[in-house]
Amino acid sequence: MPPSSSARPGLVEIVSLRRDTLGMSFEDTMARVFQLNEPGPVESRPLRATDRLDFDPEPGEVLIDVTACAVCRTDLQIVEGDVTPRQLPIVPGHQVVGTIRAIGDGVANWQPGARVGVAWLGGTCGTCRYCTTGRENLCEEARFTGWDRDGGFAETITARADFVFAIPGQFTDEQAAPLLCGGIIGYRSLKLSGIEPGGRLGLYGFGASALLAFQVARHWGCEIFVATRSRAEQQRALDMGATWAGSYHDQPQVPLDAAITFAPVGYVVVEALKAIAPGSTVAINAIHLDTVPEFPYDLLWRERSIRSVANFTRHDAREFLELAAAIPVETVVDSYPLSDVNIALAQLKQSEVSGAAVLSV
Repeated sequence: MPPSSSARPGLVEIVSLRRDTLGMSFEDTMARVFQLNEPGPVESRPLRATDRLDFDPEPGEVLIDVTACAVCRTDLQIVEGDVTPRQLPIVPGHQVVGTIRAIGDGVANWQPGARVGVAWLGGTCGTCRYCTTGRENLCEEARFTGWDRDGGFAETITARADFVFAIPGQFTDEQAAPLLCGGIIGYRSLKLSGIEPGGRLGLYGFGASALLAFQVARHWGCEIFVATRSRAEQQRALDMGATWAGSYHDQPQVPLDAAITFAPVGYVVVEALKAIAPGSTVAINAIHLDTVPEFPYDLLWRERSIRSVANFTRHDAREFLELAAAIPVETVVDSYPLSDVNIALAQLKQSEVSGAAVLSV
């Protein structure tokens, strides 16, 4: 794997450098990034703006001019330290849309000018027992965008050419960005929950990822039951066609065939278990939970199951993007300039984002 930007040979970070001291074009050689040096509360604005020299892509990589990057709750958890950064400094952001500016040696499947997306899974070894059996999302050597290789809270990003995706033409850059995490992971969650077309599906939490999963499930003809503490989100779910909406502690009047939890709190998993029928599954769409409280075995008995959702495969991504274009899936976007990334994170933390927060670069 290529080294991080902070360790890349020849990379020089320059902050507040005057243009006339350079023997080259500032616009052609410098990129603004928002970098995390140490985790901290978003209220303290821990992401710091830095101008750095652009660099050529390594062999097998592409250099992308970023146009939009959605902000995910996982970004918030990395910035605040709930999810420990794998390296520091790091540039977060893993729902990136942009245009390829340059390709590295050995790249044959992309050309400059192509519009592409970069998502959470940034690379795998390709040879382990997981990679060779269609389970690359579980690769022990996997690298993740914005966690252990620099992400998209920036004007440019490099990415492995075999881990970028074509963006369907009917989506604008801002519309496409939320599809690259919330959409793909929500889609994988639907698959792992075992929900069948026409079945009864519970969605616990109704943020950006759930909004996208809802549209796929509705396309499949499912009855959808939404649990969320927000009355405004409950009403939104009903307006979108949900059969039922209530709080986390309310129970649907019928047993569910599957449920997905999006809220990063463990007690919601228990509430979802109470609602599913025997033989059904609760899929947990989260990289981090506070804790899962003790619960009686009777809730799990009769072949109910809990299944975590870990990352995604490239097959998931391509399959979902094709389906999203066919439906078509609609994204709800709150737009921010790149310079307001700390504000976007703070508003996400306070649940003040109505859909997906997207940085426009």
